[in-house]
Amino acid sequence: MAKERKVALIHDWLTGMRGGEKVLEILCELYPDAPIYTLVHERGKVSPIIERHKIITSFLQKMPYATTRYQYYLPLFPTAIEQFDLSEFDLVISSSHAAAKGVRVKPGATHVCYCYTPMRYIWDQFDNYFGSGRSSLLARLGMKFFRLHLQKWDVRSSKGVTQFIAISETVRERIQRIYTRESIIIYPPVDINRFAVSEKDDGYFLIVSALVPYKRIDIAVDAFNKIGKPLRIIGTGSEMARLKKIEGKNISFEGWQSDERIAEAYAGCTALIFPGEEDFGIVPVEAMASGKPVIAFGKGGVSETVVDGRTGILFPEQSSSSLIAAVEKFQSMKFDGKVIREHTMRFDRAKFTSAIQNYLDTP
Repeated sequence: MAKERKVALIHDWLTGMRGGEKVLEILCELYPDAPIYTLVHERGKVSPIIERHKIITSFLQKMPYATTRYQYYLPLFPTAIEQFDLSEFDLVISSSHAAAKGVRVKPGATHVCYCYTPMRYIWDQFDNYFGSGRSSLLARLGMKFFRLHLQKWDVRSSKGVTQFIAISETVRERIQRIYTRESIIIYPPVDINRFAVSEKDDGYFLIVSALVPYKRIDIAVDAFNKIGKPLRIIGTGSEMARLKKIEGKNISFEGWQSDERIAEAYAGCTALIFPGEEDFGIVPVEAMASGKPVIAFGKGGVSETVVDGRTGILFPEQSSSSLIAAVEKFQSMKFDGKVIREHTMRFDRAKFTSAIQNYLDTP
C-alpha cells in the first residue's frame, strides 16, 4: 500500500471571501485534514469550511492593523512566507496571487501552485496601485525603493514550484513571460447553480466589484455620467471616496452586499458593466449564469469567458468613450438569456473540483 501523502495548503491571506477563497474552500473539501498556512487571518471573515481547518499565521499577524492594512507590509511578505516550516509535508498546494507560492518545501516534496497571477502590485499593475494620485507619497517612495527587490524575489521563489496551474490563458502567458515557466490551465470555480435565468429587466446597468484602482470603475462612472442611464455599483474599497466625488445622480454606490442581494441585482439588471482587465473574472460569469449579457473591456480573462455578440459585447479600448460606444451598440442588439447561461456551464464548480482532483491525484 502506498504511503498517504501529508498535505499542506498555503493561501496569501484570509480576510474575506472572494474568488481565491472559493478555490481554497474546494481544496479544503478535498483535503479535510490539511492545515492552512497564511500571512494573516481575520477570524470569522471566511467560510466555516475554511475556518474548521487548523490555520497557522505568520509573524505579520501580530503587527499593528495586520488584518486590515496588510498591504502596507508588502516588503515583509517574502520573509514572512519563507519562515513557515513545511518539512513534514509531501504535497504543498499554494493558492497564490502574491506571496504564497514563495513557501519553502522539503527536498523531494511536490509543490503545486494554483496561480491567480504573478504579484500584480509589482508587475503589470504597479502604476495602477502606486502611480501618482493612486497612493500616498510615502507609499510611492517606499515601493519605488522595494519594487526591484520584490521582483527578484518573486522570480527566484517561482523556481521552488514543481508545477504551476494558471486560472486563464492570460495568466498562463504572464507565468511564461515573468517566471519563464510552463503551466496548465484549470479555470476557477463558479457556483452556477446559485443563479437562474432571469427575464426581468428593471432598467439599470450593474457593476459588482471591489473598488480598487486596477478595476477602473472610474471609466464606468465617467461614461454613465455622460450617458445618464441608471448605474448601480455594489462594492467597497480604497477608491470609494474618489469615485463618489465624481458620481452623477443616476449612479448609486451601495457598498458590499450579501450573496443573495447580489443575485437579486444580477436578476434585475439590463447588463453587467466590466471595465477592468481581470486575470479571470468570476463576476461576469455569475451575471451570465443569470442570463444577463456583459459589456466588458476585451482584454484579460474576460476575453475567454464572454463571447462577443453572443453573450455580451467586448469594447476595444479602456476608456469611457469606448464603453459609451459599446453601450450604444448593445441597445440595438438582442441576447438570449438561456444561450448565455448555457455558455457558463464550462466554468461550474463541479467541473473545477473534478479537474483539480484528477490533476492532484495523478502521480
